Amino acid sequence: MVFIKRSLAVVAFGLLTGCAGFFDKVDETADWNAQKLYSEAKSSLSDGSYEQAIKYYEKLEAKYPYGRYAQQAQLESAYAYYKNADTAQALAAADRFIKLHPNHQNVDYAYYLRGLINFNDGEGFLSSVSRQDVSERDPRAARESFDSFKELTTRFPESGYAADAERRMAFLVNNLARNEVHVARYYYKRGAYVAAVGRAQSAIQDYPQAPIIEEAMFIMVKGYDALGLNDLRDDAERVMKTNFPNSEYYVRGLDKPEPWWRLWQAY
Repeated sequence: MVFIKRSLAVVAFGLLTGCAGFFDKVDETADWNAQKLYSEAKSSLSDGSYEQAIKYYEKLEAKYPYGRYAQQAQLESAYAYYKNADTAQALAAADRFIKLHPNHQNVDYAYYLRGLINFNDGEGFLSSVSRQDVSERDPRAARESFDSFKELTTRFPESGYAADAERRMAFLVNNLARNEVHVARYYYKRGAYVAAVGRAQSAIQDYPQAPIIEEAMFIMVKGYDALGLNDLRDDAERVMKTNFPNSEYYVRGLDKPEPWWRLWQAY
């Protein structure tokens, strides 16, 4: 009986000790003011400790939801999410900042960041290192990126981010055009000539300045020819020879499409 009582006492002491250890884990930020929280978040962000920075930014917004530190935390947390490869949270944070502070002096950066997040979404453009054609990927993120950059350059033409946004827009236009032509080529090679001509027309109408339009026009010529629409074929060929009198496609055909590296030359 005495042994049982002693054993229970030992167990109880262990439980109490464990609980004490649990309650000793006090939030280190409990007494921090807004400036201290922001300073630590900024330091973590600079050090590349993005998860820690996000935690500090969240605590700052929760404890001190008003004032310049909270506003800056909202913007910088979007960047921290972006660097932490959390695309959804990064976009949500950027959108929230734009909605809450449409007239903020740094709102142009929020638009730029939103474009940048989508620009590098998924595998980003590093896939080209392995010579994978980036135009073959889902163009949705590219379109959203273009829209954000366009809004930035339209609303804030004097922004320090406008020049880079315009360069990226030129790159995205070429990429989106290549995506359309890639699909048109795919349809043509599988005998879906009506669909091929339709996608080629879309590329020409939407992205008339893109270098890949040369191939789009050639697909139209070949597609109309395959469909037996001779008048339309001749019209398309006249336009093509006027714009590309020495086109390589009459020699190269569609079996050897435009090299992947020409996309980077355009950028």
